[in-house]
Amino acid sequence: MSTSTSTFVRNASGASAGWWRNAVIYQVYPRSFADGNGDGTGDLAGVRSRLPYLSALGVDAIWFTPWYSSPLADGGYDVADYRAIDPAFGTLEEAESLIAEAASLGIRTIVDIVPNHVSDQHEWFKAALAAEPGSPERQRFWFREGRGPDGSGPPTDWISSFSGGTWTRTTNSDGTPGEWYLHLFAPQQPDLNWNHPDVRREHEDVLRFWFDRGVSGIRIDSATMPVKDESFPALVGEQAPGQHPFVDRDGLHDIYRGWRAVADSYEEPRMLVGEIWLADQQRFARYLRPDEMHTAFNFDFMMRPWDAAQLRESIQSTVDAHRPVDAPPTWTLSNHDVTRPATRFGREDSSFGFAARRFDIPTDLATGQRRARAAALLTGALPGSLYLYQGDELGLPEVEDLPRGALQDPMYFRSEGIDPGRDGCRVPLPWTADGATFGFGDGTAPSWLPQPVGWGGYSVQAQQDDPGSMLSLYRSLLQVRRSEPALRGEDFAWTDSPDGVIAFRRGEDLLCLVNLGPTALALPPHSSVLLASGDLAADSLPTDTAVWLRT
Repeated sequence: MSTSTSTFVRNASGASAGWWRNAVIYQVYPRSFADGNGDGTGDLAGVRSRLPYLSALGVDAIWFTPWYSSPLADGGYDVADYRAIDPAFGTLEEAESLIAEAASLGIRTIVDIVPNHVSDQHEWFKAALAAEPGSPERQRFWFREGRGPDGSGPPTDWISSFSGGTWTRTTNSDGTPGEWYLHLFAPQQPDLNWNHPDVRREHEDVLRFWFDRGVSGIRIDSATMPVKDESFPALVGEQAPGQHPFVDRDGLHDIYRGWRAVADSYEEPRMLVGEIWLADQQRFARYLRPDEMHTAFNFDFMMRPWDAAQLRESIQSTVDAHRPVDAPPTWTLSNHDVTRPATRFGREDSSFGFAARRFDIPTDLATGQRRARAAALLTGALPGSLYLYQGDELGLPEVEDLPRGALQDPMYFRSEGIDPGRDGCRVPLPWTADGATFGFGDGTAPSWLPQPVGWGGYSVQAQQDDPGSMLSLYRSLLQVRRSEPALRGEDFAWTDSPDGVIAFRRGEDLLCLVNLGPTALALPPHSSVLLASGDLAADSLPTDTAVWLRT
């Protein structure tokens, strides 16, 4: 076992305490980042080979989506063994080396934990299926008799996050139909029963397992869903806050207080960041109290359209929600579940919602790219931490013409082909301008998802020496963000601006302007331009452009 001894001097003051408050965190989806052994699937060897790229980009930490042993029924979020790396990605020893090598470059590591469910190939669930109804092995999950005289109806009519039902019926050892088990996602992801002491103890042990190997933080997947109402009521109409049968139940907070105690037990405290999809900002903020999580993802901002009033409203409500609990906001434009901003911002409806995702939605990629550049400066100037999904720094569009036979996401299959799913934002990255897989691998095997013709035009090689590229913009953005004290602090104040314009100050003399209106905006008096997302003509800010000014 290896542990990190790096001082992580990249943080604002050079100190490690509270590093997450203004960190830039880069999300790596291992299957699609870089292929080190040429088998068509991204792996840890590939990530290790690209650590210099991430260091030059200027990130403070890497968040890895699950790299654990998994059948990959849901991209690794169906975990079979938290203490083993999936062979497609490498070995535990390679993970330890990666953590240490990243630390030597001043880059921390964050890993995913999925408390709501495990894989149906997890030893616990295989033992539960082999055991009889009522057995101790089944108590770690939610097994129930079905409805109706023969038990042929599922225990509830709850709808899965992946469409379809949430219960699957088992078969008894004698071949007769048996009990049903709960899965809020795919059938291969049985939900855990968090009332069972084994479940709590196991997850706290898993946290320690990875913290002991130098991991600096944990990202908590579907953090509002592990606790269930044991009466399994019907889900009818709107639910009062805290009364939903499987979302945002009060018992969650005791779980995360236990996790926080584990995180705080280390000499350098570890960080917890939650995936919390909640519209109620007060309920959202409860997860960020001083003895629970340090931060949580800001999905409201990510889902808003390219509209000044809506984005400003989201920024203000986010700042207001975090202030009482003294937690830093987080800002991101996308992740491995969401349509990429270069595509989304070019649509007539540039907001994001899972229910609205469909095939063949028209997109103006030129407009989307221009707005994505401006959005990068907007998010980079806001107080708090910044999350960057791999490939957004290259301006990658959503790949929306993947062959139907290549799609793998359960969202596509469980919606019976209506929802295109999330594969379009998971297409392997292009590193070189040409080659069979554009430098993703050595070309001996095709990439696990096909890359489009022309993908090399977005590659690191094609952009790295172009001062006008998206990659150059992000490198400059992160460099200025690190060097400017105002952008590392927490001061934030709106300034007066016309309709369609977002304007705010960071510190005394740094002004961020984003023009989302239909016409150019005259720039206010300033001493210098720190960074602009596009060309500034005649001392004015064109539409869909952002600028950082020294005033």
